[in-house]
This record gives sequence, C-alpha cells and structure tokens, in this order.
Amino acid sequence: MLARRRVSLGFVFAVAVLYFSHPTRESLAMGTAVGLIGEVIRIWAAGHLEKSREVTTSGPYRFTRHPLYLGSSIMGLGVAIASRSLIVAVLMFAYMASTIAAAIRTEEAFLRMQFGDAYDAYAGSRGPTADRRFSAARAWRNREYRAVSGFAIFVLLLVARMWLQSRGVI
Repeated sequence: MLARRRVSLGFVFAVAVLYFSHPTRESLAMGTAVGLIGEVIRIWAAGHLEKSREVTTSGPYRFTRHPLYLGSSIMGLGVAIASRSLIVAVLMFAYMASTIAAAIRTEEAFLRMQFGDAYDAYAGSRGPTADRRFSAARAWRNREYRAVSGFAIFVLLLVARMWLQSRGVI
C-alpha cells in the first residue's frame, strides 16, 4: 500500500520540505550537486532496465539490486542539503526509509513470483551478468525524464524560496 502511494505522498512531503527550507546559494549548490549524482545513477539504471521482462544484471544492477532507489535516496540527500534544515533532513529520511523499504519488498516479491530461481540467483550474487550497453532510448522508455523534471522543478522552487526569503517576503 505504502509502495503504491509513494509518489502522491512525495507531493505532500514536497510542500512540507518547501515550507521548512532555508536554502542559501551554498546549500543549493552543494545539494544540487549531490542530487545530480543520484540522478546520474538513476539514468544509468533506467538505461539498462527492461521492466517486467527480465532480471536486469547489466550496468549498475551488477553492483546493487536497486540502483533506482539508491539514486533516489542520494537525490533525497541532495534535497535535504539544499534545504538547509534539520526538519527537512528528518522528514526526508523518514519518507525515503519508509517508502523505499515498502517499494523494495513489493518489487522483490513480484520479481520472485515472475522470475523465481533466476531472481534468487541474482539476489544471492550467483546469477550471470549481462553485458548490455546503456541506451538513452531505454531510459526514456522507462520515463526517467519524470525524475529529471521533478528534480529540476524542485531545485527551481528552492531557488524561488531563497529569493523570496532574501527579500523578506516569506
């Protein structure tokens, strides 16, 4: 249930994050840089992933079973840094820990049901790895542009918040 609602809950958390944020140029620069590292990991993963068709073992899937969630977590850390707020850091940690843990449980149950022994071998680091090349078209098909757009919009909202705060409007 929580896994399915993580995106809609993310919008609620985003409002809270904006409310409690106190970004500065320095925090925005550092947080954006960290968040971009997370997005690069997500793009790399999305460019290898064949959702629901196979157990993907190429690219970042050679190193971690959940590179998309790893990238999202790093992006969340970037937002917390950019926000320059302990409250935001706690909210971000709580949101990411609860929703990603739920998503991983749901996803792994699906993969075990769909692929059985092949997924168990992969999860136990005993499965073969594929040598697939990264594909930008595959990343697009996996709709990674949504995460890129969301991160960019959120950074712009934090810039607007900083600007409004510096003028005493909020």
